[in-house]
Amino acid sequence: MSDQIPKLSLDKLLKNDADSLNLLSNALSNHGFFVITDHKISFDLFNRAYEYSEKFFNLDSSTKNLYSFRENAGARGYTPFGKETALGETIPDLKEFWHHGPIIDDSYDKRIMKNVYVSEIDTFNSVFDELFIEMNNLGLKLLSSISLTLGLSSSFFEKSTSKGNSLLRLIHYPPSNNENIYRAREHADINLITLLIGANEPGLEVKDKQGNWIPVSSSYEDIVCNIGDMMQLITDKKLKSTPHRVIKYKKDETKSRYSIPFFMHPSPDTILKSVFNDDDPGVLAHDFLDERLKAIKLY
Repeated sequence: MSDQIPKLSLDKLLKNDADSLNLLSNALSNHGFFVITDHKISFDLFNRAYEYSEKFFNLDSSTKNLYSFRENAGARGYTPFGKETALGETIPDLKEFWHHGPIIDDSYDKRIMKNVYVSEIDTFNSVFDELFIEMNNLGLKLLSSISLTLGLSSSFFEKSTSKGNSLLRLIHYPPSNNENIYRAREHADINLITLLIGANEPGLEVKDKQGNWIPVSSSYEDIVCNIGDMMQLITDKKLKSTPHRVIKYKKDETKSRYSIPFFMHPSPDTILKSVFNDDDPGVLAHDFLDERLKAIKLY
C-alpha cells in the first residue's frame, strides 16, 4: 500500500479519535481513498464469497446468460463480458460481473429490485446475503465518521442509506492477451462510498492530483474505501471522487482476476443536494443513477 493512501483503524474512528478523524478528513479531500483496518468481518466469509464467485463464473456461458437482464441495466444478476464501458470511453472493460442487493420487504423503495436466485449453486444467495449485511453495516459506520468530518451529525446519512439501493458486485476479469492491458479503464464510482474486499491479484491503481497512478495493494486484512460521485456532488467537491483503474502488470499473465466491491447507495427517493447550501435544489438519486447507467452502456 502506498504511503500516500492512509490506513485507519475502524475502532479508533468509532471512538471519535481526533487524530483518526483528522487523517480521514485529509484522505477524503486529498485523494478520496483510504484503507480500513480492524473491521472485524470474518475472513472465512471473504473466502467463501470468493469461492462462490468463482463457482458462478465457471458456469458455461449459456447458463450464466439465463441470469442476464439487460432491461434492468444489470441492477441484479449477471452482466456478460465486454458490456460495461467506462464513462467517456469507447472500448468496453474486460470483465463480467454479478449484482446482489439487500433482502427487501415492503419498507424498501419499490424501485429497489429483488435478488436473483442461482439454482445451480447451493447456498450461493445465502453467502452473499450474509456478506451484504456485513458490508452494509460497515458502510453505515464509515458514513457516520465521514459525517463528523463534514461538521454534520453522525446520523446524517442513516435514514437515506439504512435501506438504500446498495449492491455487491462480483467481478471476474478473465485471462486475456496483452493487446489491451486495461481490464477496467479509468473511471470514478457513481455511489456515495465504495468498500473493496481485497482482490486476489494486484492491478488496482488510483490517480493522484498530479496525474500519477498509485498502485493499491489489497488483502483480507484491510478494506479499501473510496468516495463516489454522489458524495462528491453533495459536498460541492470538498470530498474527492478519485479516478481509478485496473490494469495487468505481468506481460505473461494468463490467469483470472476476481474482485468484490460494495457500492453504497442511498434510497432512490433521496434528494442529492449540497450539505453546505440549503438553496441547492438537488437531484433525485434514482435519476442520477439512471443517467450514469445509460452513459456506461448498461442500458
